[in-house]
Amino acid sequence: MYKYHLPTPIVINLAGKEGYELREKTAKFIEENLNVSGAERGSRDEQGFGALAEVVVRKHLGFPEINPKDHPFGYDILLPSKVKLDVKCRGGNLAFQEEYIGADNLPREAKHNLFARQVYETSLDTDIYLMTHLETPKDKTLPGTSRQRKWTLYVCGWVSKKRVKREGVYLPRGSLTERGRSWFAYRGQEIEFYNKNLNGIRHIKDLLEIERRDVKKDEKHKGDLNLTSIDAIRIAYDLVGRGILGKTAIQTVKKITNIDQDIKPLLHPNQYHHLVEWLEENKKIGKKEAQKLARFFPKEGYEGI
Repeated sequence: MYKYHLPTPIVINLAGKEGYELREKTAKFIEENLNVSGAERGSRDEQGFGALAEVVVRKHLGFPEINPKDHPFGYDILLPSKVKLDVKCRGGNLAFQEEYIGADNLPREAKHNLFARQVYETSLDTDIYLMTHLETPKDKTLPGTSRQRKWTLYVCGWVSKKRVKREGVYLPRGSLTERGRSWFAYRGQEIEFYNKNLNGIRHIKDLLEIERRDVKKDEKHKGDLNLTSIDAIRIAYDLVGRGILGKTAIQTVKKITNIDQDIKPLLHPNQYHHLVEWLEENKKIGKKEAQKLARFFPKEGYEGI
């Protein structure tokens, strides 16, 4: 039976001889089995990240590193309890951080992404997802070279497919998401699920303790927000401004998220200053509104290159 642990990532170094051998094995597998059909498939690199994560997890569980060719498509690993596990992995040049700092020097909670099709497609009949992150060098094409040091897998925790479907936030193509100190638009249909809501593990072999009743329990579990605390406050501001929520909602969300200070808007504060100044010039408002705005969000000037 699984025992809950906080989702603190397990860090697995994939540099060195053994790591390079696993990367080589994965690269060969991807060359022979690259998926070039179907909606919202990952790129070659993305498929390689997922395959490498699966190879590493299988090795640590004591299973054969590569599935046989007749293995079902809907999941990656069949646990001793007959629970079906699918390994999910996104990669990038940065290490996995449970929190990262935005441009306003406030922390954002880490999230994981799944292609929406993988969650909603009934033929992909996994029971749970194991969420991982792969840190890569700038040249992230597998297998890389034997001298590259920046290959690290972070095994973050697991969650039932039904809970991801119930609690995760579906975002269609073009939706904005924050990454580090910048924003980008999703190219595909995504589901965001936050790291804090995963079931953590101390060791990879803890996965062998997951039973059917653990999955059923997680399917009914109610987790925390699948938003950053910053975005929760931004949304509260917007809903109050639209008259959907009362003004006390902002203070309620701030108290729950333990953030006292004012949050910068999605658009740059200079755009807010421009609108207020324009309204003032057209004698629709007085100077006090501009002064009040300046106390919340100072106008930023050109600092040079």
